[in-house]
Amino acid sequence: MARWTTATCLAVGISVAATGTAPAAAAQTATAQSATREFPAPNRPISRIVAPRWIAEDDRDAFGEAEKVMALLNIRSGQRVADIGAGDGYYVRHLSERVGPSGVVYGQDIEPRYLAMLRERVADAKWTNVEVITGTPGDPALPAASIDVALMIHMYHEISDPYALLYRLAPAFREGGRLAILDQDAPTDRHGTPPRLLICELGAVGYSRVRRDAMPDGAYVITFRAPDAASRPRDAADVRARVAAANCRP
Repeated sequence: MARWTTATCLAVGISVAATGTAPAAAAQTATAQSATREFPAPNRPISRIVAPRWIAEDDRDAFGEAEKVMALLNIRSGQRVADIGAGDGYYVRHLSERVGPSGVVYGQDIEPRYLAMLRERVADAKWTNVEVITGTPGDPALPAASIDVALMIHMYHEISDPYALLYRLAPAFREGGRLAILDQDAPTDRHGTPPRLLICELGAVGYSRVRRDAMPDGAYVITFRAPDAASRPRDAADVRARVAAANCRP
């Protein structure tokens, strides 16, 4: 999944806005898909997947992003954590160290090239507590009751089928499981997600906000409690009804 700096994302967004073609094309595509798809399309543009990492790992380490996020979430030894949209594995590296040999890290992505890079890295580094998972835009493909925490780092705005993915992600959480999303407060076609929109979309599928934390660069981390079996949607029709009632808009 994409890993871009704020300045780069805003520059791309300004360029796209100037042409006016990409958002319109994305909206038309979403409208066409919504007529045939099982789950509803988001009522907003979607950013392209553009790179396997956000910025250089040394720069991210110097900034301390991963350590800050893991501290906020109290990631600890023995936990089972999924990095959804793992790219080439920056967070996978840090998570593997943090959860230790008694924990498990699922590095998940949908892009074949990124998955190949991640598998090679896992093998070279001998991360025996890491499993690489091939997902789809609407299915993270994680085992049932397999994770304590899931991360989505600078990529939620790139998910083309978020309601389906969130619906199918819910059964993967253990009791009390949490989903943490790190993103910029920017339009979804400029590689960000406005927090109000994010809370609305996740709430429509049963995820409840726990807390919001600010990052030093202006990004945010919002942590959600995953819905249990009693509170999550029953099926795709129930998702459609809940999304219609929520009426989430940018």
